[in-house]
Amino acid sequence: MCALWLSSPAQAADTVVDLSGAVPDDGLRHFFIELEVPTGIKEIEIAHDDLSADNILDWGLLDEKGAFRGWGGGNSENAVVGEAAASRSYLPGPIGAGKWKIVVGKAKIKQTPASYSVQVTMRDLATLPPQTTRTPYKAVAPLLTETRWYAGDFHVHSIESGDAKPPLDEIAAFAKGRKLDFVMLSDHNTVSQLDFYSVAQKQHPDLLFLPGVEFTTYWGHANGIGATVYVDDKTEMPGHSIGAAAKAFRDQGALFSINHPTMTLGDACIGCAWEHDLPLDQIDAIEIGTGKFGMLTQSAVDYWDDLCSKGRHLAALGGSDDHDAGVDLSPIQSPIGSPTTMVYAKALSVQAIIDAIKSGRTVVKLQGPGDPMIELASSVVPTGDTVAAPKTELSATITGGLGFTARFVKNGQPAAEVEIDSDPFVLKLAAAAPASGEHRFRVEVMDGSSRITVTSHLWLTSAAAADAGAGGSAGSGSRSCPASSAWPPCTSYCGCPA
Repeated sequence: MCALWLSSPAQAADTVVDLSGAVPDDGLRHFFIELEVPTGIKEIEIAHDDLSADNILDWGLLDEKGAFRGWGGGNSENAVVGEAAASRSYLPGPIGAGKWKIVVGKAKIKQTPASYSVQVTMRDLATLPPQTTRTPYKAVAPLLTETRWYAGDFHVHSIESGDAKPPLDEIAAFAKGRKLDFVMLSDHNTVSQLDFYSVAQKQHPDLLFLPGVEFTTYWGHANGIGATVYVDDKTEMPGHSIGAAAKAFRDQGALFSINHPTMTLGDACIGCAWEHDLPLDQIDAIEIGTGKFGMLTQSAVDYWDDLCSKGRHLAALGGSDDHDAGVDLSPIQSPIGSPTTMVYAKALSVQAIIDAIKSGRTVVKLQGPGDPMIELASSVVPTGDTVAAPKTELSATITGGLGFTARFVKNGQPAAEVEIDSDPFVLKLAAAAPASGEHRFRVEVMDGSSRITVTSHLWLTSAAAADAGAGGSAGSGSRSCPASSAWPPCTSYCGCPA
């Protein structure tokens, strides 16, 4: 690799560095290119090229302290970082003197030997105007304090993702047009989108912008729900691991949810299927429905069922994976709200939504907000998502389901389907707890052989097992709410009454 210091014809004060070189063939999926930044620099611009129609390289940047300054992934445009402004996917801030690192990800290497072109321009005068609309993220007060079902989408990409284009205003307009209450911007491996939340939230006070990130690796994608701090995605590098990354999300109060776990599409979606080996107790939820990939819903539900069969209480979530704010969609793309996830929360706030997911209080409408709704309840008041009793009667109140069928699913095995012939329609099941361990129950609305609405599970364990700490214990992944003799009977959902 050569480093040639040249004089730019554009500005005499600019310094251009050629850092082009060969992609190391070392078995790792990332490598670093060091950049020596002198004192007095106000802006850095990086032009990069993978020099191949067959290879794909991803790009990011760390500053002289090793701090995250952006991840553009496959952005084709130059990356620009200044003190008061930065290009999409990157963070503005002080430009300290010292060794910076350009991060390069080997997304796809088909042509070898592989090489790259990197040209860095360092300026003592910034070319980007200050971005006065960028402010550090700050959690907002609850938009509503009503306990009810809230509709949202946990998987939406903004312009801050290298493969997406919509600004927050366009996302908000489309989401509100579908009567959603919240969206989570799950941009790839960056938190730059959070800088724009404050202004967008003031402009759209009736739609909650939920913080988060799509943790995007070459072995699987996951949502950090509620995340506000960058988490390193280079899990194969020395000193890093998927377990450490999951812990970093949960240490900041975020939830770790696996996205499209069975989406094996090869080069059409690099790293989309989940291949990491991660202990169950570090996973909080599973995306059982993603966009228009209906053929993957069955395999994703099977994946969810398999993990739940091991005793982990995992909430069901859905996400559109929208990259275009609902416009210019290709045949395989899906608009915001398809799927829609319903969350029974005590408020329209970040923490209330996180708490509701922890308690398994979710319903996924796989096609969109107009799908039937299911409210699953128990005659014995649950604690969180768990009923501790020898037996109970489960009831599912279904609205908007005329013409479809419904069924209970026990421990992953569906019962006979029942025609929905009234609105609302109530489906009931007498359930007995096992002598040890837990049974889990959910309800699904079916359109022929296709699921259109799926609840999270309600878990049933004997009172004796619960007293002994089995089944619903923290070690099995269950969540619990504080006991209170003042709780009313659970009539609206199988969770902790508000």
